[in-house]
Amino acid sequence: MVDEGLGFVATINADGTPNLSPKGTLASWDGEHLVFADIASPKTSENLDRNPAIAVNVVDPLIRRGYRFAGTAIVHRYGAAFEAGVKFYEHRGTVQARARIRAIIVIEVSKSRPLRSPAYALGATEEELKSTYRGLLLDDS
Repeated sequence: MVDEGLGFVATINADGTPNLSPKGTLASWDGEHLVFADIASPKTSENLDRNPAIAVNVVDPLIRRGYRFAGTAIVHRYGAAFEAGVKFYEHRGTVQARARIRAIIVIEVSKSRPLRSPAYALGATEEELKSTYRGLLLDDS
């Protein structure tokens, strides 16, 4: 579903406004769940404690493809799920995981769908987009 990487998580603030936050630890937990670690996400965790609704977007910036997920999240600050999450991130090489992780957020995915750039509808190939965007990143003019 999702390899560990950067995703963007949307939650709902207490006043009803959206909160969008990047998550560098987003990963597949199992076939039905995503997971991320609260390392510097107190607002996201607070919002999920109050309202578990969550949306997640993950996009590869070079090929302009990814996934959109929706579901509900549970914030684990202790217990078996927290310990399993810390071990999961230690195994993946998260530096000082035990000291840095304040919570493990497990998302039950209720909806998922692929995302892709409108450039594909115009006939662009994945390799063309990769080349174009890699060139833009390397262009130092």
